[in-house]
Amino acid sequence: MIEYLMVFQERDSAEEVADQLSENDEFASVRVLSEALAGEDDAEDVDWLVHVTVDTIDDQTGAVARALAKRFTALAKDHEGWLDELRSSGE
Repeated sequence: MIEYLMVFQERDSAEEVADQLSENDEFASVRVLSEALAGEDDAEDVDWLVHVTVDTIDDQTGAVARALAKRFTALAKDHEGWLDELRSSGE
């Protein structure tokens, strides 16, 4: 299983991306999460995350994982976000 994490500053952007990715059964899960920014006390100072789990691949260095990372990077950038990390469950 591999996990991808896209980060957005706006909740609407994160929800739009999650909705787009949830339209098909390609991914095991697609969730929108919020994360408070380090050192911030204001409840509005949060990043919005789209957490995507792919259970059909395990090798984060493989061609499929790299292609998905490229796809998610472009999708996040289109919505003023970024791909934060790529994690394999074996780590």
